[in-house]
Amino acid sequence: MRSAEIIAVGTELLLGQIVNSNAAFISKELAECGVYVYHHTVVGDNPERLKKVIEIAEKRSDILIFSGGLGPTEDDITKQVLAGYLTKGIIYDNEHLTKIEHFFAARKDKMSENNKRQAEIIEGSHVLSNDFGFAAGMFLEEKAHTYILLPGPPSEMQPMFTKYAKPLLLKNSEREIILESKIIRFFGIGESKLADDLKDMIATQTNPTIATYAGENEVVIRLTASATTREEALRLIAETEEEIIKRDGAYIYGSGDVTLVDLVIQQLMEANMTISAAESLTAGLFQAELGGTTGISKIFKGGMVTYSAETKHELLHVSKETIEKEGVVSQACAIEMADNIRKLCKTDMGISFTGVAGPKELEGNPVGTVWIGLSVVGNPTLAYRYTFNRDRNYNRRRAVKEGFALIKAFLDEKSDKKEK
Repeated sequence: MRSAEIIAVGTELLLGQIVNSNAAFISKELAECGVYVYHHTVVGDNPERLKKVIEIAEKRSDILIFSGGLGPTEDDITKQVLAGYLTKGIIYDNEHLTKIEHFFAARKDKMSENNKRQAEIIEGSHVLSNDFGFAAGMFLEEKAHTYILLPGPPSEMQPMFTKYAKPLLLKNSEREIILESKIIRFFGIGESKLADDLKDMIATQTNPTIATYAGENEVVIRLTASATTREEALRLIAETEEEIIKRDGAYIYGSGDVTLVDLVIQQLMEANMTISAAESLTAGLFQAELGGTTGISKIFKGGMVTYSAETKHELLHVSKETIEKEGVVSQACAIEMADNIRKLCKTDMGISFTGVAGPKELEGNPVGTVWIGLSVVGNPTLAYRYTFNRDRNYNRRRAVKEGFALIKAFLDEKSDKKEK
């Protein structure tokens, strides 16, 4: 199995002025070529530091892929430094030089001498055409290493890599290695707890590999298997996934790119159930999540944001008695909010959110106290208490996520009963 290191060149990356999106793109493409990426490196426009990066990368990687530093200015140093490191000369690629000259001639502009730098290539390299810019890319094999030089702008780099560099990598592969990955999504369990439950599997992992990631109020596991066929790689993933399900399947809500919100909306649409929402501390965040889906009007009929006690009473018809005796942060208030929004919007389901986002306590309830009510036609209305104890915006986002999880649990139970 070959390994690669992606080296992004540019001081602007270190300063945070540009996000290094190229590394993510190249890593994904390399996986399809059967190449493991073990290191991402970012280095500024400094010849000595770039040379040191190359020396280190050669010791741990077979393929070195550079992005950036191929432009016309003096701080574009990638090919000059690599050429010097490999003791190779730099020559012009006539095709790229002609392309640049024709561009300036067509605009009746004088071409400055430094523009020719973009047509320079390292002697002995295979030229990678730039269909959307001027800087020539390079593919160079020297002894035990492969060097690929790509321009920095993603609009130039991505088509150059997929159209020209990737086929060369596949052609030069000793044997085809297929990498397959699967994302498993968890909710209701922390990353540390999940890692602890799987610690023996993680400690002895070889193929597939198991990687855990903490997402926004959820945890993700990525399983990656390598094999000579896609079928074999998928079989290895399925075996490992089966063991994970045995241990923590209760917290799995989906896989791949499908989020909890996507899944719940899909379930509601399949069940042909309409929904409405009454929000206090979340201030419309739940409804905003729904609104991000095309065609949501099929199931989402509307809702209210009732932040104050007055609007809860005047618009949502929460009784004064409930507000005065139980408070707005209470089970009774959450139940009335969910019931009343369902009836007002004439939907099958109503969900409510009320609580203390922060930074101060309310009605004697600590920050992070949240009540979520769920009202469904033909079912008793229930409200559930949560305590998050984090900052204001985390508490709001977590409440929304718990709301979707609550709906999913109800729909799953309904589906199970139907099947039985």
